[in-house]
Amino acid sequence: MDPVYLDNNATTRVYPEVVDAMLPYFSEQFGNASSIHAFGAEVGGALRSARRSLQSLIGAEFDHEIIFTSGGTESNNTAIRSALASMPGRNEVITSSVEHPAILALCDWLEKHEDVVVHRIPVDKQGRLDIEAYREALSDKVAVVSFMWANNETGTIFPVDGLAELAHEHGALFHTDAVQAVGKVPMDLKSTEIDMLSMSSHKLHGPKGLGALYVRRGTRFRPLIRGGHQERGRRGGTENAPAIVGLGQAAQMAAATMAEDMARIEALRDRLEKGLVQAIGHCFVTGDPHDRLPNTSTIAFEYIEGEAILLKLNQAGIAASSGSACTSGSLEPSHVLRAMDIPFTAAHGAIRFSLSRETTDAEVDRVLEVMPEIIEKLREMSPFWTNEGAAPEGFNPAYA
Repeated sequence: MDPVYLDNNATTRVYPEVVDAMLPYFSEQFGNASSIHAFGAEVGGALRSARRSLQSLIGAEFDHEIIFTSGGTESNNTAIRSALASMPGRNEVITSSVEHPAILALCDWLEKHEDVVVHRIPVDKQGRLDIEAYREALSDKVAVVSFMWANNETGTIFPVDGLAELAHEHGALFHTDAVQAVGKVPMDLKSTEIDMLSMSSHKLHGPKGLGALYVRRGTRFRPLIRGGHQERGRRGGTENAPAIVGLGQAAQMAAATMAEDMARIEALRDRLEKGLVQAIGHCFVTGDPHDRLPNTSTIAFEYIEGEAILLKLNQAGIAASSGSACTSGSLEPSHVLRAMDIPFTAAHGAIRFSLSRETTDAEVDRVLEVMPEIIEKLREMSPFWTNEGAAPEGFNPAYA
């Protein structure tokens, strides 16, 4: 039986069309884009084309607002450190308790080693930001606010447009980690007050090792990596031309079919959730049921360990995740589920299924076929399983 891949929030398969677009830039069109001869000019033109494709996907006003980086982590670090360096007299950062480690680890470091004050805004049981706590944290000491566009584990979407407006009322810059959102939700950055946005190529069927940082024209900026004059002096180092061309191709494909793809993917996700909740019991869908990424579903199965579920799924040829791939292997529940105050008995059994354009009905059927037996057998082995447990009040989806 063919394997089933439902871990697309960790990484996606590179589209064949993307590979085809990249290949000439390894051997035939190998010039350095900074060179003035024909070899370089040819590559430089390809990079400009890729930049325009990404500009169109995210709705930036100008293509030069996009800086290519090594990935989402570098983009996040650049945005926050740039804001702190370019806003003298301001040494505070506001973020949320459910951000990706690419944000939280940096904030921990800044707090411990660089005399930066970090405000971590809590979320409710559906992963929604506490807006009043955010308002209270804002002041003229805040250099930057950094909230993710969509959570990588639950898919809950934050209202980043309005959050950016509140930041600007206090003179702070606003950054969003949109790694999971680009290519999945419509964006028109030029109509927002978002100053900076991070993205990663391999989350939308492009190659790994490449990301981008959107910086609105006129935004104060300080480079993280200094060197040559690449990226208008904002990020030193010879550009990764094959990967950039690949990202441009992936961006074109996402823009062309996003609306159709996401409607189909959302229907598949909903069918998967409904089928599992109804067939298994003592489980519930996490995240905001009304404002969530169409491809993301984290379901908490009570009284069993998520790692055991993943092993059984893997044996059945199904790939899923117990949360962020960056924390896999940890015996602790994810920090996202802990921040949402999900009970210990359920948080340990949370499994994330993340779909893509390539997910099929047959693959969803396969998961629905094998999961009930996996959960039943694991619960029989669990010392905590009594057949009397119930999902916590308020967590069951409307269709349960």
